[in-house]
Amino acid sequence: MASARDWLIDGAPGAITSPEVFAGTCERLRDAGVPIARAEAYVRTLHPQFAGRAFVWRPGQACTACEADHGADLGAASSPIRQVFETGRAHRNRLGAGRDSTPYLDEVAALGMTDTIALPLRFTSGEVHAVAFQSDREGGFADAEIAAMEGVMAPLSRIAEILALRRTATNVLTAYVGRDAGARVLAGKIRRGDIEEIEAAIWFSDMRGFTALSNERTPSEVIERLNELFDCQLPAIERYGGEVLKFIGDGLLAIFPPRHGLRACCANALAASRDAMAALAERNARSPDALRFGIALHVGEVAYGNIGGAWRLDFTCIGRAVNLAARLETLTGATGNDVLASAAFAQICGDLERVGEFAVKGFAEPIAAFRPRA
Repeated sequence: MASARDWLIDGAPGAITSPEVFAGTCERLRDAGVPIARAEAYVRTLHPQFAGRAFVWRPGQACTACEADHGADLGAASSPIRQVFETGRAHRNRLGAGRDSTPYLDEVAALGMTDTIALPLRFTSGEVHAVAFQSDREGGFADAEIAAMEGVMAPLSRIAEILALRRTATNVLTAYVGRDAGARVLAGKIRRGDIEEIEAAIWFSDMRGFTALSNERTPSEVIERLNELFDCQLPAIERYGGEVLKFIGDGLLAIFPPRHGLRACCANALAASRDAMAALAERNARSPDALRFGIALHVGEVAYGNIGGAWRLDFTCIGRAVNLAARLETLTGATGNDVLASAAFAQICGDLERVGEFAVKGFAEPIAAFRPRA
């Protein structure tokens, strides 16, 4: 087996994910005689929900990874990891008699560790992340073993930075254009006009009374209400395999791709609408400031892909079906129904009852609207 340093310099062949790279590094150091009994790594990231990722490795066990929320202390305040974050320098703690007592060190000592050393992972961007190696051998790490661990940090930092940048790109694209659209962009669908014609269930929602709210509340209060409104919808949409494509002021456009056929994607869209309305009811029960929104469900062919200017693109879907969904949504308030579906959607999905036919802007013939059965 190649040494840990050579393996990392060679690009960590055979390892694809961050946990695999970290585990491979620890295993190779241990095979070289470095008595690592436990290791942790903390890499901060750019994500709207998470401050970073934490990895924990122990011999003979799979390396585990978890996300830390914003506001969480990524690397406990009393830990050597936190010292590395703050100083950019290595920090060592022997855990024998007379050691310093902090919650973190007490916890590590309770695991049977005798020595811990945290080392900086320095990215070319100037960011400092950290790795902590721990030993359970009496006397802890020898100087030559510490040198071996320090010797892998530069190549490990390069691999970690590449993986972190890749993950950041995925996180940002997922947050701003959606998981499926982001994956398509990363796969090379970046040219203007790169589109695909697909049939999908379409979701278009809009807030009731948004103009009045905007006139009566401060901008920050309006944004807070919109966030609450979208929080009722996004989890439901994503839970049932939907893809949120765009926020249009107080409106939301999403599609449910037909991964398992049109009947399944329509059933998923209808189920998501029920969950969204249930979440709204729960939110309103907790607040004296009631919110409402309407949802239109349709199914049809859309052009899904890149549109825009030469240097500024948007990944979205357009087409007559999207226009019909938007017009159908305007009928939710007029008819007093929170959820309305088109005739095409009702024909595929069922479990809907006819409300009537209505003239809408941009369509020569009236469109039929259906609502979920009680």
